[in-house]
Amino acid sequence: MPFVDMFIDEPAASKVNRGMSTPIVWRGVFPASTTQLNEDQSLNLDATGVHLERLIESGVTGLVMCGSLGENQCLSTEEKVAVVEHAVKVSAGRVPVLSGVAEMSTRAGIEYIKKCEDVGASGVMVLPAMVYKADRRETLAHYRTIAKSTSLPILIYNNPVGYTVDITAEMLAELADLPNLQAIKESSADTSRIVDIRNAVGDRYAIFAGVDTLVMECALLGAVGWIAGVGLAFPEENQKIWDLIEAKRYDEAMEIYQWFMPLLRLDLGIHFVQKIKMAIAATGLGTEYVRAPRLMLTGAERAEVEAIIAHGLANRPDLTKYN
Repeated sequence: MPFVDMFIDEPAASKVNRGMSTPIVWRGVFPASTTQLNEDQSLNLDATGVHLERLIESGVTGLVMCGSLGENQCLSTEEKVAVVEHAVKVSAGRVPVLSGVAEMSTRAGIEYIKKCEDVGASGVMVLPAMVYKADRRETLAHYRTIAKSTSLPILIYNNPVGYTVDITAEMLAELADLPNLQAIKESSADTSRIVDIRNAVGDRYAIFAGVDTLVMECALLGAVGWIAGVGLAFPEENQKIWDLIEAKRYDEAMEIYQWFMPLLRLDLGIHFVQKIKMAIAATGLGTEYVRAPRLMLTGAERAEVEAIIAHGLANRPDLTKYN
């Protein structure tokens, strides 16, 4: 029997589920953590752990390790497993720990997820298989096969801007019969997608905002969580925005959001990892070392990012006024 056919149930795959709901396992702020490195580009698990502790103290409700910001594709499988295992140890059950899954094939994704299970991960954030640009049928088969292979809850990551493959609301409806597909990180930069998903499947999936600069809009349209990026450098401010949104204190949330917006734009473009690591270094929460082929920023681009960070630091809001 072909490998994928071992998992796919074609009748189930063809069902469209409208108006369904499923218990929400995850909600709130799940920062997509960076992987802290030493100057020689080796893993710095101690520094990663210190940063994770600060994030947990700020009030986050989950951690995503080895995502795009975690430089997934530049780490070996053994390194990724070590990062996830260390995060599980640091969390000590206080918040769920997810790992990004961005392997080159469905089979490799399944094998990596089994390793995550072995070290105690609470779930996984699954991307389309990297490099190959799958079509609709292939993308559905990828997610169905992975979901059938594990009991871990899964957050689907849709980022057609960065990864070309688009997981539409209609495709999510086709996958809705798989109970461990729990959530979607929606990063298409089109906020109407949240409405499309809700029209297609109700509240079947927990929808997470995936674009920092659209988090308030996404929350107003029904997102119940935020896979945060720049908040890694400003965890208290990031968390306060989300808490105020959840409390429907929108005017107050907007005050912090306006201050945060120039910083949030650091999460855009091909150098988002370097930019966010620069912010993390500037706030004393880590270093800016990255794994090649990424290089630390230089010249005019570096000066521009430094100016944005410096302005943000000089004008940090007084969070005590929002208690």
